[in-house]
Amino acid sequence: MTNEQLIDIVQHFRIEGTTMSVEPLGKGLINDTFLVRTTEADKPDYVLQRINHHIFTDVEMLQHNIEAVTNHLRRKLQAEGIADVDRRVFRFIPTTDGKTYYFCPSDGKTASSNLLFKKTDKINLDCSYWRMSIYIADTITFEEITPQSSYDCGRAFGHFQQQLIDLDEPLGETIPDFHNMELRLSQLRQAVTNDAAGRLKEVSKELQFIEAHANEMCLAERLHRQGLLPKRICHCDTKVNNMLFDRNGNVLCIIDLDTVMPAYIFSDFGDFLRTAANSQPEDSPELDSIEFRWDIFEAFTHGYLESTASFLTPIEREHLPFAVSLFPMMQAVRFLTDYLNGDTYYKIQYPEHNLVRTRNQLRYFQQIETFRKRMSAFLCNL
Repeated sequence: MTNEQLIDIVQHFRIEGTTMSVEPLGKGLINDTFLVRTTEADKPDYVLQRINHHIFTDVEMLQHNIEAVTNHLRRKLQAEGIADVDRRVFRFIPTTDGKTYYFCPSDGKTASSNLLFKKTDKINLDCSYWRMSIYIADTITFEEITPQSSYDCGRAFGHFQQQLIDLDEPLGETIPDFHNMELRLSQLRQAVTNDAAGRLKEVSKELQFIEAHANEMCLAERLHRQGLLPKRICHCDTKVNNMLFDRNGNVLCIIDLDTVMPAYIFSDFGDFLRTAANSQPEDSPELDSIEFRWDIFEAFTHGYLESTASFLTPIEREHLPFAVSLFPMMQAVRFLTDYLNGDTYYKIQYPEHNLVRTRNQLRYFQQIETFRKRMSAFLCNL
């Protein structure tokens, strides 16, 4: 879209001040994000974001979730007497007709923002959904994983869950069954049956290994059906760069709330350690160099349990080591499914990219398994 078209989108939100410029912001892989600067020095700048409705197909539900969560967090911060609430939780800007998102066709021609889609409607792919929030200035994010940043993440994401434990407004699943291992295995088995890309013969060892662990890896779903494992409001994309820090290195707030939804607490605990505690990137072919970083696990767990001690059940706490193993296995299943399907989901840089990712995650899973007893003993001693 042109700068003029972006400025036209901005005009449909109730911003303060005059738009001076709209420029790209960040390197997000899902949504397109822009920084909207205003002319007046006493007026805020804004973040304009195009929602990827190919992934988040129910935009109404998505925005309802985020509104419910941010409003709840804001009320809690205000009750605590926090002075800088707007730096600790997003404040979304309504459109001229009062919604927190705006709809328009992808060619930039505007349309009424009260155009909604029911769940049963076919989503119009030739359109865009936009939202705006106050830009939180003078903040930094970190990419580097250190014991200190891991501790901060554990404490912050745990506190995030704790603050939302009493949210009584129902939330939907913005990506249904996102971390459902039974479903992911079913998708893999269907990919094996179809063998759409003719690659089945290449992956017999990987499939055999996955099937050998499949039953154990579906433990969470079984515990939930037995009424032993609750679903809580989780972030579901726990990465160090999904937190904003002030210039002194203090955590301000959690960002990227699109995947906030009901899930097992394993999602936030295990998914962070899937990437953070792996000594190598998830697509590294150097399998012999992959190690499980105990220092990262220890720091993250300390921070997480400090924040969640008031509500974690014994079942949830006892199975945190299981969560650490679960997520590399789940991701391996997803990578392998995509490889067998002909690389239709994940972006690849070369033909074997998804297979390399699969082997990386399976090797990482093996490394984690050697620490399972040590993790359990560590939790018992805390």
